[in-house]
Amino acid sequence: MKKKAILYTALLGGALISSTLFLSGCGGSAEASTSGISPQKMADGLHLVMKSDRTIYTRNVVNRLVKQDKVIKASEHWADDKALPLPAQMFRMGAEMVAKEPDAGFSYSLQSIWPINQQNAPKTEAEKIGLQYVIDNPGQNYYAEEELGGVNYFTGVYADTGVAAACIDCHNEHKDSPKTDFKLGDVMGGVVIRIPID
Repeated sequence: MKKKAILYTALLGGALISSTLFLSGCGGSAEASTSGISPQKMADGLHLVMKSDRTIYTRNVVNRLVKQDKVIKASEHWADDKALPLPAQMFRMGAEMVAKEPDAGFSYSLQSIWPINQQNAPKTEAEKIGLQYVIDNPGQNYYAEEELGGVNYFTGVYADTGVAAACIDCHNEHKDSPKTDFKLGDVMGGVVIRIPID
């Protein structure tokens, strides 16, 4: 019992030290930790979380329950149909919730040059260039600065790829889809993250 308590205390202490080092810039000076992180690093980190959550929902919930186990369907009208929200709808609901937070410090959206829903089409020059860039340059992100409504923003555009058959089939078979030949792994659109830099 005493050995377990000592081990637990040692593990907890190690975790606290690791957390402190991580939060202070991985052992860097206090000056480094108080200077903040760059907008690009923040956008990259946010995108990693978004991409991971989106992929997990798509593969482990939608694709598994709809395509593999066939126990429920996913639908644009998920509430009326008692179905799962589509991955793009889950993403948009999260973005809308963040947009309601006055101190969020960022915004994000899922867009495509082949949108099924026209509200997901690119509107700014940076969005248009960025979406084409991530299609033409696999594995690379697009970064820009733009002014919108008198505010300067850092804008990052990240490829959104088809990670499961459920995505591909939905887009290829949708009556409003302008592109119907997507394959697994294709870039289907992009995640646009904006951070004000004034």
